[in-house]
Amino acid sequence: MYIILSRISKQIYARISRLSWETVIVLTVSHFAVSWSLLIFVGGEDIASSNIFWYFYATTATTVGYGDYSPVTDGGRVIAVLWIMPGGIALFTTIIAKVVQLISGRWRKRMQGLSSYEKLENHIVILGWHGSRTQRMVDHIRGDQSEHVREIVLSSAQMIENPMPDQVLFVRGSALNSPDLLRRAAVTNAVYIIALGHDDNETLAATLGAAAINRDAHLVAYFDQQSFADLLKAHCPHAECIVSLSVELMVRSAQDPGSSRVQRQLLSTLEGPTQFSLQVPRDIEAVSYGALFSEMKNKYDATLFGVAESTLAEDLILNAPVGHKVEPGTFLYFMAARRIEAAEIDWLALNAG
Repeated sequence: MYIILSRISKQIYARISRLSWETVIVLTVSHFAVSWSLLIFVGGEDIASSNIFWYFYATTATTVGYGDYSPVTDGGRVIAVLWIMPGGIALFTTIIAKVVQLISGRWRKRMQGLSSYEKLENHIVILGWHGSRTQRMVDHIRGDQSEHVREIVLSSAQMIENPMPDQVLFVRGSALNSPDLLRRAAVTNAVYIIALGHDDNETLAATLGAAAINRDAHLVAYFDQQSFADLLKAHCPHAECIVSLSVELMVRSAQDPGSSRVQRQLLSTLEGPTQFSLQVPRDIEAVSYGALFSEMKNKYDATLFGVAESTLAEDLILNAPVGHKVEPGTFLYFMAARRIEAAEIDWLALNAG
């Protein structure tokens, strides 16, 4: 018996799922109109009045059945039992099933990476799924509490479902540089784009594909080999390339024990003081590095350790001389417990001092 009922319910659900919303709406309106017409035809029913029938119909179809209004004539009761109740309940069940199907369908589409986020703006796009490495990347992005909360769109060419549904939006495609995937991830409107593919070839292709449609976003790509970074820079000078420093870190840790811990904490937003940056406003006069160093340390307990005039810090100066002039538009790199915004610093006082 259970198997028979299960098969029947599956067949009913399959038929309901094939019904269009237009059909369901037409059937509901038609059933409502016929039910009302029949009660009017019978006569003698208060529930047939225009200000009561819609309420009676809704409470009956939804099986609430308050009982404050009900048929009083024999004909009205027959119509309610044989037409209004079965038809209304069937239609209400159909609507509920369609709504559940719609919600579950959209959820499955999001989980499978088939949704489109073309209208998304000012978000972060991560090109490539690399397991725990990508998870840590998202954790560090979310860990910067002072950073404006942005949506993160994770894009992957692997046959997986959204691995972090509570933290990221997910887009899946045939390749990380496919036009369809880049379009649905709204790469054109992204502020930051991070590329970390399965290998250097995939990372290079993904970054070049993103750069072709968005030259304003800050592009960051990770490579194991310097040659791929050089190739990307040749075609996309504004991209920031990160090449594995595993060998250098091993040597530094061997010669200066604990160096790996220092590097890790400097880069982590999840523990202790972290490295941040800010850009000096362009409408102020130049200030000395020494005065700025003292100001940040005394007022914000932050340590200024580097300055650069270019966005990618290609002219970076670490531990600049005290008298070094910090010009408007310069990028400052400092270590602090939180991100310090340029607007928090009293630049006029620095110049006066």
